[in-house]
Amino acid sequence: MVMGQLHSDQVKQLKDIFARFDMNSDGSLTHLELAALLRSIGLKPQGDQIHSLLATMDTNGNGSIEFEELLNLILPDLNQEVLINHNQLMEVFRSFDKDGNGYITAAELAGKMAKLGQPLSYKELTEMMREADANGDGVISFNEFTAILGKSAAISFRALNGQPP
Repeated sequence: MVMGQLHSDQVKQLKDIFARFDMNSDGSLTHLELAALLRSIGLKPQGDQIHSLLATMDTNGNGSIEFEELLNLILPDLNQEVLINHNQLMEVFRSFDKDGNGYITAAELAGKMAKLGQPLSYKELTEMMREADANGDGVISFNEFTAILGKSAAISFRALNGQPP
């Protein structure tokens, strides 16, 4: 199943967006609902472009777009973006993990932030470590690092869309 290849948060966000534009809640988007979705993200397709896109996406030929069809269309882009972001995040993580042991200690975090011109007070450092260290082992693993950055990105995305964080 396609959805198994995506992180559950991504699938949930996509479902929420899809549901917002599924005006009659029938589980599919008509060409008018698809046009509304595209316009909401700043695209201004002409009528023939919408029909062409609908024809391309509508793999079951029923004249509308179901969530699975939308997911199949954007999955390659999402996987590529996730791969790029993973590699970039790993590079950033390694810049903090000075001893290369796979964990960021409070001292490594403080040192890197100071080198970046953002020295942390003891209180700020303690708060950052507490928030990032999900399992409470006193260090930040790569998974914890990506989770905290993902949370920050989600808050920023919601703020850009006028939603409360």
